[in-house]
Amino acid sequence: MNIALRPIQPSERETLRNLWEKYDYDFSKFDQSDVDASGLYSSKAFDYYWTKENVWPYFITVDGKLAGFVMVTDIPEVEGTETDFQIGEFFVMVKYRRLGIGRHVFFQLLDKHKGRYQLMRHPKNTAAALFWDNVINEYTKGQYTLIQSYHGFTYPDGTPGDAFIFES
Repeated sequence: MNIALRPIQPSERETLRNLWEKYDYDFSKFDQSDVDASGLYSSKAFDYYWTKENVWPYFITVDGKLAGFVMVTDIPEVEGTETDFQIGEFFVMVKYRRLGIGRHVFFQLLDKHKGRYQLMRHPKNTAAALFWDNVINEYTKGQYTLIQSYHGFTYPDGTPGDAFIFES
């Protein structure tokens, strides 16, 4: 299995938007978001990433096929914490989950962008919470900070996010 991170080109914006809809659909069971009148989630975060500098968008591919995406920025979400990067969105399509792809991509991403990171997770997404607990612990050999229920960041359903701080 050939797993790769491929930088997203501006000309691939609509391809990313199509995958983002699947991401929003998948995440809606945790943040309780709804579709708009046209049947789309119309995520504000999607447009946000195209208006900011220092955004590193990647497609995740498996054997050359799209399998998800990752959005990396330098915009901190945890106040008072100096970091270089934030993993803002991390999506692996259902077909490709539980095969080690997310772990492989996460490690590859951290090796590509060396520095101090922030990562937010929705605590109701228990599968993702377990994934992040495991891969961050493994990569950092237990050297990370986890701020549970960080009240400086809440999801649309009102749930405070959990924040990881760690270094690559």
